[in-house]
Amino acid sequence: MPEASARPSREELYAWRAFLRAHAHITRVLEAELVAEQRLSLGGYDVLVQLAEAPERRLRMAELADAVLLSRSGVTRLVDRLERAGMVARERVAGDGRGVVATLTDRGLDVLRTAARTHLAGVSRHFVALLTPEQLRHFGELCEKLID
Repeated sequence: MPEASARPSREELYAWRAFLRAHAHITRVLEAELVAEQRLSLGGYDVLVQLAEAPERRLRMAELADAVLLSRSGVTRLVDRLERAGMVARERVAGDGRGVVATLTDRGLDVLRTAARTHLAGVSRHFVALLTPEQLRHFGELCEKLID
């Protein structure tokens, strides 16, 4: 990997800022569509997806916070709202006085299935349709490199 300079060049800053603008634009559009059509935030959708994909549809709150890239207090507030709406339930972990798990309820799974139609159509419209299959593959590889 090339060594990073102390200060990015103009071209490097252009790429960085374009990435940030694109991410912000797409997430704002996807959020607006989910809220308008499903009355569900993008963060709420992400929590439901993470729980749906977890074993037994449940995760410890700390694992959930890591999975959705929110602070523990942020995920707690979001899960509070989803719990009030009947989409998520919280339970204490047996034998662990401080452990709490969030579990996706049947209602939450139903909401997720409906919201997925809106969200995935938006992903197709605002992301997939704008790039060629080769660009998508390359973009995915680049993002994986950034994560690693």
